[in-house]
Amino acid sequence: MEFDFAEEQPKFLMLMYGLIAFVAVVGGLLLLLDVVPAWFARRREAQLVAASASGAPLPRRRKRGEGLFALFFLLPTLLLLTVGLVVPAIRTTLLSFMDAGSTNWVGLRNYGWMFSDDSIVRVLINTLVWVVLVPLVATGFGLIYAVLVDKARFEAVAKSLIFLPMAISFVGASIIWKFVYAYRGDGDQIGLLNQFVVSLGGEPKQWLLESPLNTLLLIVIMVWIQAGFAMVVLSAAIKSIPGDIVEAARLDGVSPWQMFWQITMPSIRPALIVVAVTLTIATLKVFDIVRTATNGNYDTSVIASEMYNQAFRYGQNGQGSALAVFLFILVIPVVIYQIRNLRQQREG
Repeated sequence: MEFDFAEEQPKFLMLMYGLIAFVAVVGGLLLLLDVVPAWFARRREAQLVAASASGAPLPRRRKRGEGLFALFFLLPTLLLLTVGLVVPAIRTTLLSFMDAGSTNWVGLRNYGWMFSDDSIVRVLINTLVWVVLVPLVATGFGLIYAVLVDKARFEAVAKSLIFLPMAISFVGASIIWKFVYAYRGDGDQIGLLNQFVVSLGGEPKQWLLESPLNTLLLIVIMVWIQAGFAMVVLSAAIKSIPGDIVEAARLDGVSPWQMFWQITMPSIRPALIVVAVTLTIATLKVFDIVRTATNGNYDTSVIASEMYNQAFRYGQNGQGSALAVFLFILVIPVVIYQIRNLRQQREG
């Protein structure tokens, strides 16, 4: 198959225009971030020099000018938040009260469907299982690993190995684990799990087709990825425990088990909360793993994947929007709790 540059020329032109636009926008922003502060600094310096030469009192900073200066930098962020978050959220909420074609109002019918349809109830149960198990197991593994390798001889190498999956995308990790769960009938197995089962005298299985085991196997992928994040945060918290507290506890003759529960755990409680909340939010929004591994089939779908399927595969805009709104509502309390927790830590 020969490559025809003439036929592909429009695509190259679009790519070139996109690159030019990207360079212009990013370069313009960087230029403004360099020129505008420098201009204000030179202006302020000139005012100070003039006041010093004339013996006049030094000019005070104008709060109005500072407010405009701050607004100048906030405007791009506010614009992006409005266009990328606020407007889509309002539009999705409105669509959730409309029919599949987004033409007629149906009230709360889409939300009633969500809790009455057996397949969607299964989706909600799967999401609950994910939210309960992933933060608990990933945080637990991260904590155990952080405690075990703390001040060990090869601590850096050990931490790098468990943190390595964080460098892999969810899609890449899912493909890797699909090979682990792969099934080849009664012949030679290429899947690591089935090969292990066969070596023990068992029969190979199609692991991702058996519910609810397949959901648990997908959760393993998420835990494998996120345990490194939990380990890094908790390890940093453990190292920040004052040394005099640890030394005093050792002088009192506490056992390692008592040291863990009475010294380590109370000291790293804020970090534990941060890790658990962060993983909970990430788990609520999980999509890539389910989409890549099973496409939501065989009773493995979660809210995010079902939202995509309803809106883009089945053309049910109202039902897909209702799932999106429900997911947003589930995330809000977790975010509020995290904000309150951080505020209490700052005030304390």
